[in-house]
Amino acid sequence: METMSGDRTILDRIVDARRASVAHRKRVLPDVALKMAVQKAEPPQDFAAALTRDSFNIIAELKKASPSLGIIRETYVPAELAALLEKAGAAALSVLTEEEFFQGSLGHLKEAKKATQIPILRKDFIFDPWQVWEARAAGADTFLLIAAVLPDATLRELLDLGRSLQMEPLVEVHSRAELDRTIAAGAKIIGVNNRDLRDFSVRLETSLELVESIPDDCIAVSESGLHSHADLARLRSAGFDAFLIGENVMKSADPGASLRSLIAGDGAAAS
Repeated sequence: METMSGDRTILDRIVDARRASVAHRKRVLPDVALKMAVQKAEPPQDFAAALTRDSFNIIAELKKASPSLGIIRETYVPAELAALLEKAGAAALSVLTEEEFFQGSLGHLKEAKKATQIPILRKDFIFDPWQVWEARAAGADTFLLIAAVLPDATLRELLDLGRSLQMEPLVEVHSRAELDRTIAAGAKIIGVNNRDLRDFSVRLETSLELVESIPDDCIAVSESGLHSHADLARLRSAGFDAFLIGENVMKSADPGASLRSLIAGDGAAAS
């Protein structure tokens, strides 16, 4: 798959497309309507608490497709998958809601929410407060912020908004510079993405290189490229509290069994 167009990366193209989509949706659904819906919504669940149990805390991701792999799972029924993953021991769920590149939707998040009792994170490319209100109105308990696409002022603004709604965001970084900015902004849940969103290459060592610089009072999450219980054990020993796993479970014929194997370490890796 082509990952670059001139100096433009996949991430650039995704964010540009997302900005156009959000601009259109904001015209159709003003934030006043979203805020009214939020007032009627059930309070969000405690995402941070779910990630700090004395366990291998897995954020299991529901993802139908990706720019690098195309279709990951042909039969994609979010409610069924969410229930399976909760039963298999997931501490929380992450649901892709970006439509064009990942074939997700807010509808998928709503379906997963109805089928489970664990916290659900909206995974998307969020840069506008309107999207945070949209996430809460849809039932999300928290949301992802990607440091690479957010200037410092916007990162702080979205962190503050999330907290005002009792949604502590997961802030994702891929480099020391992004980590330093994220710490300075006051993030409390920091995810190290082992996948470089500029070209979608994966290095597990990214997590190991950055974890010692994550403050002790922050929750540390390792994301992407995790294939076995041994990977989880190594990263937990290094200081990570939780792990976000998507493709390896989504590609499995039995996602529940794959997740249980990852958590239990019974010798079977997710596939």
